[in-house]
Amino acid sequence: MADSIRAAGGTAHTAVVDALDEAAVERHAAAVAEQAGRIDIVFNAIGVFHVQGTPLAQLSLADFELPLQVYTRSNFLTTKAAAAHMVRRGSGVVLLLTTLASRMPGPGYMGHSAACAAVEGMSRHLAGELAAQGVRVACIRSHAIPQTLAADSHANAVFAQVAGPAGVSVDEMLAGAAQGTLLKRLPTLEQLAATAVFLASDEAGALTGVIVNLNGGLVLD
Repeated sequence: MADSIRAAGGTAHTAVVDALDEAAVERHAAAVAEQAGRIDIVFNAIGVFHVQGTPLAQLSLADFELPLQVYTRSNFLTTKAAAAHMVRRGSGVVLLLTTLASRMPGPGYMGHSAACAAVEGMSRHLAGELAAQGVRVACIRSHAIPQTLAADSHANAVFAQVAGPAGVSVDEMLAGAAQGTLLKRLPTLEQLAATAVFLASDEAGALTGVIVNLNGGLVLD
């Protein structure tokens, strides 16, 4: 997990932390709180390579469990570590990130689908638990973001598993995905960032327990 903080002087700092290591996450959260004096926002946006395009009959238990374990574990650890500091101050925002796989039928991505649904369930539960202590929780349900492919080798490899057997390139597959949305376009990295900033801001102060669809209208609530 690469995490960023912004201190009072406006300087951004980064640190590389294993988001699956409980002790490492807790040490990092404590260090951020000590340096910045507080933790206002935690946003878990890690990614991991996982199997897609494999039907149930060929799907191994390990491949099914990997995304479920990674995404639920990392979100649990980062939220727990940051929330401990937020609760003491009586304020803070927890942001989680999923994909529309949580709401879509298969085939071929059952582990990822279950993982996204689990994280969304966690977000609702956390909202109910932390609201009385002044902490809000929101989840962003995003479609694929083409801009991330150049920087995220995991995402590129995941999409290639589906595009290759279909006889198309990853870019062609994403273009087709865009046409399947109501808006005929996929979200951008800037739109994801702007959505996260809004949800963490005072302007969204009445929102908690929400799942925000950032998928061009492919999945509606």
